[in-house]
Amino acid sequence: MKKFKGKSNAYGGLIEKYRLEKGYSRSDLSRELDLIDIPISSDELYKIEKQIKIIKDFELIAICNILNIRLDQLSELINNDDEKVS
Repeated sequence: MKKFKGKSNAYGGLIEKYRLEKGYSRSDLSRELDLIDIPISSDELYKIEKQIKIIKDFELIAICNILNIRLDQLSELINNDDEKVS
């Protein structure tokens, strides 16, 4: 399986950051996702946030919509993080 910097996804940490800023628990986010027929349990969200589990594109889009994150923001943050490491 291909990995991004040794992780299963590139966005988990950013999802966690925005979820906490929004004041959502993992259970809250899981419920919101369930309402739009994207069942992701709190345990799965934990694994996504810790970059252990792969996130599907439609899951990422749904999470971004719920947390009011623009997809381009995530890419910018990933790129900025790369520049800090270089």
